[in-house]
Amino acid sequence: MPSAPVKVPASSPRSEQIILFRVGGQLFAISSASVQEVRSVDSLAGSSNEISVPNLKKVRHTVQRGDKSLFVVNGAAHFGLPQTPGALVFVLRNTRTALLVDGIDKMSSMTRLQALPNAFCREERAWYRGLTALDQTVVPVVSPDGFLTAAEISLLDETCSAERSPRSSAAFPAGNDQLSGQPGEPMGSPTP
Repeated sequence: MPSAPVKVPASSPRSEQIILFRVGGQLFAISSASVQEVRSVDSLAGSSNEISVPNLKKVRHTVQRGDKSLFVVNGAAHFGLPQTPGALVFVLRNTRTALLVDGIDKMSSMTRLQALPNAFCREERAWYRGLTALDQTVVPVVSPDGFLTAAEISLLDETCSAERSPRSSAAFPAGNDQLSGQPGEPMGSPTP
């Protein structure tokens, strides 16, 4: 007697958990596996150090984590968007980067990542892994390695070595809930 055909279930698309977040009014996504932790700006106020690199205005602060410095990238400055007061910092896994964002929209999952169109033709090709569609909205999916190049990290390391000073906590008194875009301003403040 012949055996009945075995029914193989249709494979469901592989999904990836993502965090939808906003910077300067724009929606972005990042893999939740790329985010080590989410901190409020207020919680980092006493542990951040001010840094000034004239050619790299998107980084104004560092946060010490063990024996290494994390560089806080202002998301609005990085993406060329209007400055807004940042409220949260994503500490990115396996990078030396923390990302200042306005807030989290929601957690979601994506099942499809589209390649970037050719309109993305300069440094932004490194910023994004691709595009995804969620609720009929196209959302860019950021690459955690795309916020700082190796050359920028080297420049920041050199600057940090040259600027080692005790001025760190004076720039961020306890209770200050903003991280700034300009030296001497609280992080996250809008820049005029």
